[in-house]
Amino acid sequence: MSAHGFTAGLVLIRGAGDIASGIAHRLHRAGLAVVMAEAAQPRALRRAVSFAGAVYDGSITVEGVVAQRAASPGEAQALVAQGRIAVIVDPDGHMAGALRPEVIVDAIMAKRNLGTRQGAAPLVIGVGPGFVAGGDVDAVIETMRGHNLGRVIYEGSAAANTGVPGEVLGYTRERVVWSPAAGTLRGGLAIGARVAAGDAVAEIAGLPVVATVGGVLRGLLRNGLSASAGEKIGDVDPRGVAAYCFTISDKARAVGGAVLEAIIHARPSRT
Repeated sequence: MSAHGFTAGLVLIRGAGDIASGIAHRLHRAGLAVVMAEAAQPRALRRAVSFAGAVYDGSITVEGVVAQRAASPGEAQALVAQGRIAVIVDPDGHMAGALRPEVIVDAIMAKRNLGTRQGAAPLVIGVGPGFVAGGDVDAVIETMRGHNLGRVIYEGSAAANTGVPGEVLGYTRERVVWSPAAGTLRGGLAIGARVAAGDAVAEIAGLPVVATVGGVLRGLLRNGLSASAGEKIGDVDPRGVAAYCFTISDKARAVGGAVLEAIIHARPSRT
């Protein structure tokens, strides 16, 4: 334990989607112990690179790193001691009190703070918009693509959410897959499947879920989960490289590197 009663080297990441998983992967590779807190029914779209899959399947491997579901804080600590990432169902972050992490990273990507507060750990980091460095968290990581992607912010906030997906080969909103109606997703194609514009990638409420550009299916809501009309439920990568669907994105790696920087930067000032 550290002098402050926290577990040195333990990082609790709220969320286990693709950005949170890129962070977790980089921190794990750097020798930190990582526990991820997720919802009981995660809605990660880029499922092949999201440690959230451990909630459904018990374990998942992303680029050689294994994450396994834990039923309790004690089991989570045992898993990280074995060199794995632990994933616990804890959407509200209540288990932070039992885990006593050195660092808390809010990577839920909700575009607003859902309860993460400065002082809950020696270092508290907010990822993306919705946090104020020096206010509700100690540091904020910029997630908007562009010149400042991956910048560590110690005063102020990340850029506001524009609602426009990042551009890939000139496509923005066109590469997103939207739900045509409220209902349960059925018959979804496999991640990495090649699709053409107009192809159905799944079905909701008897209606086809259609891709509007060609490429490979990089993300799609898990079969059996419900969606609202007009909700983003997947995306197509127009570059058409299937391998990109199964490896951590450049954005997630950049954000993960920024979180690691913030942790290293904070340590010399801590006694």
